[in-house]
Amino acid sequence: MDALVPAFVVALLAELGDRTQLLAMLLGDRFRRAAAVLAGIALAALLNMAIAAAVGAEVALYINHRAIQLMTGVGLILAASGATFRVKPAESIDGWTIGAFASSAGAFFILALGDKTQFVTGAIAAGSGHPWLAAVGAAAGVTVANAPAVVLGGRWPALVPLRAIRIGAGVLLALAGLYLAVTALGLS
Repeated sequence: MDALVPAFVVALLAELGDRTQLLAMLLGDRFRRAAAVLAGIALAALLNMAIAAAVGAEVALYINHRAIQLMTGVGLILAASGATFRVKPAESIDGWTIGAFASSAGAFFILALGDKTQFVTGAIAAGSGHPWLAAVGAAAGVTVANAPAVVLGGRWPALVPLRAIRIGAGVLLALAGLYLAVTALGLS
């Protein structure tokens, strides 16, 4: 549980108002098949987070726990900074004609590959000793964060204050990251 829950919470916070959520809105509006779109997003998220977990498990073999804790703290701070800056709209997917599931899985996998959520998931996987639980937790967090955007489509930003949510998530991520970084450096 020490990998599953933190990875879920961090992924959920990091994805709120992110450009992947904008892509999820586009996919929901374009295909109007929420279950297929969410299944594609879930598969892409699981693949991305499995890559992160595998890298995190490998990194854990070469660096000590304090370095992993510092890496996690820095990752959370980077995720916080990403949450507070203006989000660039996702590319149009109008030309994609391979169906709701495949379009969602492909577009989401490409857009999320190498992003802040994947980096932090790798760090959590490295620090926890349970990389696959971190991958599953993060994938679930990504999927849950994007579900309202898929279901509500373009109405999602009108119904919730995304900017305020992004700033709030950014503050929480920054505080957690600062705590971990300060602790790892022995400054507390």
